[in-house]
Amino acid sequence: MANRKSLTDATGKVRELQSADLVRGTRLSGLPKSLQNKLRKVGERGPQIAPTKQLVSLRLSPEVLAHYKASGPGWQTRIDQTLKRVVARTR
Repeated sequence: MANRKSLTDATGKVRELQSADLVRGTRLSGLPKSLQNKLRKVGERGPQIAPTKQLVSLRLSPEVLAHYKASGPGWQTRIDQTLKRVVARTR
């Protein structure tokens, strides 16, 4: 066990995992039931404790939509940030 390479460096950053690291892993079924219940399934989102945003339907011009979508994932968040800046300026 002493020859195992640490998964983190001195700053706490996790290094890239290698196949030898994955072999040492434990299957979910091998963990205690109490821990299994606490872990989420892959891709399953946990419950949102306090919703901070409201779902709305908003019509945007094609130019605005294309501009935000062109910068990649997170375009809805960027639109929200832009609108927050406008609201802050008008207060």
